[in-house]
Amino acid sequence: MFPEMGSIEEKVDLDSDEEIPFSGARTTNKMQPMNFEPSHILLNRRFSASWVIRKVHRISILRSIHIVLFKARINFLLPFGPLAIMLHYLTNKHGLVFFFSLVGIIPLAERLGYATEQLACVTGPTVGGLLNATFGNATEMIISMYALKNGMIRVVQQSLLGSILSNMLLVLGCAFFCGGLVHHHKVQIFNKATAIVNSGLLLMAVMGILFPAVLHFTHSEVHKGKSEIALSRVSSCIMLVAYASYIFFQLKIQNNLYSSLDEVRENNDEAEEEDVPEITHWEAVGWLAALTLWISILSGYLVDAIQGASDSMNIPVAFISVVLLPIVGNAAEHASAIMFAMKDKLDITIGVAVGSSTQISMFVIPFCVIVGWIMGKPMDLNFQLFETATLFITVLVVAFMLQEGQSNYFKGLMLILCYLIVAASFFVHIDPSNDDD
Repeated sequence: MFPEMGSIEEKVDLDSDEEIPFSGARTTNKMQPMNFEPSHILLNRRFSASWVIRKVHRISILRSIHIVLFKARINFLLPFGPLAIMLHYLTNKHGLVFFFSLVGIIPLAERLGYATEQLACVTGPTVGGLLNATFGNATEMIISMYALKNGMIRVVQQSLLGSILSNMLLVLGCAFFCGGLVHHHKVQIFNKATAIVNSGLLLMAVMGILFPAVLHFTHSEVHKGKSEIALSRVSSCIMLVAYASYIFFQLKIQNNLYSSLDEVRENNDEAEEEDVPEITHWEAVGWLAALTLWISILSGYLVDAIQGASDSMNIPVAFISVVLLPIVGNAAEHASAIMFAMKDKLDITIGVAVGSSTQISMFVIPFCVIVGWIMGKPMDLNFQLFETATLFITVLVVAFMLQEGQSNYFKGLMLILCYLIVAASFFVHIDPSNDDD
């Protein structure tokens, strides 16, 4: 009995003796690299990590430049900007300078909208919508500031009016038309409450612009030449307060009236994938600053060439201001509105097109009046009878189109045809008061 147990113990000892060296060799092989790691491998890791960070940062900057400047096909128009500056100093052909400046601003306006959309992916839909409308109107505001500085009051008024008309008729009409053709099998629906609020603000803007014109043409001013400007400045301050209240309302009550944008993105998984930003938010901020600076430089040459282009091409200044300048300034809104309508996101389309018109009428125009007051320029809200009537009828037409909360390609076609009527009217329209120019 005992010898057998001893043999069993010897077998166990033999087995254990055979296993121990094998396992020990395995553990020593595992432990050896850990003993050397603190000495030189950890330092190599730190060095390689910093090198990789610098490399990635450099690659990200190059990637950002590639995405913003080379990826979009419309950027082939970018060289027209430097060519316009060269022609300004080398020749006296104002028509070419105006045309090249106009074409050169188009890709800048589109890229400005792209950078704003990339930043909106970080800030959220509500703040992003405000950023999109604000920087989407940056081109019009910069052009207006240069024209106001040069005393071209009518150019400022007509270009801002044309931007409102272009957004409400051409941009919204093209969006409804393209979206209706893509989704012809169903009726596209948008948030009626948002459209009603924007329509109300647009009607308030018409009221602020209408009364100075009525006061002027009825010759019922208390102090001739002064009451009109005083009324415009008071109305502008009130309109700015109303727009600030609108922003506060939009930011605070977004869960009720403006929740449609959040619902679209929460209920649509594809939209979540599409909203992934291609560049970082700091890169977007840098591009916004750079693009705004370049647009401001080109806008100076564009404004200086307006009168010369009108004389050389035999085109009225009113047509250039109301039709040509806004089409360039609204390039970003035009592309964005059509894209979102084709994706059946009409709430965002309404926010881009009608929201941009609301911002111009309730913020940019009153802001220009206040800035003109500071500069000592007689900028007022009297847009003359023809322009005021055009704006009033346009707001009514768009309000009727939006009251149902539905859209189709026929509504879009009617808005586009209305814009063609407006453009033809300004082509044969001569500004009766050229004193301010």
